[in-house]
Amino acid sequence: MKAITFKQTGGIENLKMEDVAVPDIKANEVLIQTKAIGINQIDTFVRKRPELVPIFLSPAPGQDTFILGWDISGVVTATGAHVTQFKKGDEVFGLVNFKGQGNAYAEYVAAPAGHLALKPANISHEEAAAATLAALTAWQSLVHVAQLQKGEKILIHAAGGGVGHYAVQIAKWLGAYVVANVSTSKIEFVKQLGTDEVIDHTQLKFEEKITNADVVLDPIVGDHVLRSMDALKKGGRLVALMSFLNEPAITDKIKEKGITALRHDVASSGEDMQQIANLLAGEQLRSHIAARFAFADLPQAHKAVEDGSTTGKIVVTI
Repeated sequence: MKAITFKQTGGIENLKMEDVAVPDIKANEVLIQTKAIGINQIDTFVRKRPELVPIFLSPAPGQDTFILGWDISGVVTATGAHVTQFKKGDEVFGLVNFKGQGNAYAEYVAAPAGHLALKPANISHEEAAAATLAALTAWQSLVHVAQLQKGEKILIHAAGGGVGHYAVQIAKWLGAYVVANVSTSKIEFVKQLGTDEVIDHTQLKFEEKITNADVVLDPIVGDHVLRSMDALKKGGRLVALMSFLNEPAITDKIKEKGITALRHDVASSGEDMQQIANLLAGEQLRSHIAARFAFADLPQAHKAVEDGSTTGKIVVTI
């Protein structure tokens, strides 16, 4: 089968198309013929930064070649001995082995059945592949971590991006009052998603407009969370996706405002994927795909993600 591998961290030129063996499956796994792959910022980070390889890929001793990617949608072609929930021919999607080696950049993927859900019939493989890591991050952050309640006010940063556009829709489904913080070019897009209020961060500091949020979802790197805490009411909840919360200035402000501040790392979960599948099937959740790339052009998909201005998601089709 064809797969896109890398041996050395660095630029997109290190991503190479190669012939590799079709993977064997374990008793709890299914073999999937891949139809679409979702590309995320973390894919590009791991490709570029050698210090992230052991954290996100857990290399086997002596391993020097890797297949990136975790987001897939495709068709089951074989099932392991212990798999009962899927059969050959089923269309499935999911976040595979995160953190670990999902090996999604390949024509066939061995995936734990417990990381997958049936793809709703009303969406494409591209829409399904998009709604894996990003949608799961939004779901887990709002439902499990923040425990967002009906009527609460939530501020969502980068609301027009991959995680953000799912978070807006999930928050609205939960009955929250949603404030989206975006750049000028994404204002109309997030309005169409149903936001109650929009802040253009190129024109206004969000913490000058919002000071009474119950929850803030912050996917921004660094001390941006200090500003997010200014937007929270006393006793509010902050969910940080890309920032650590142990810096003195951050811990001081947490204590000062009585904030519950939590960092969330998404985890593979078939149960949560089923919740995403239900929302997609009921059209309460939609994937917005900014661009589609052919498998051979996957390095260019990385480049598009690295640009940082994507509205919605980037996907690759096989």
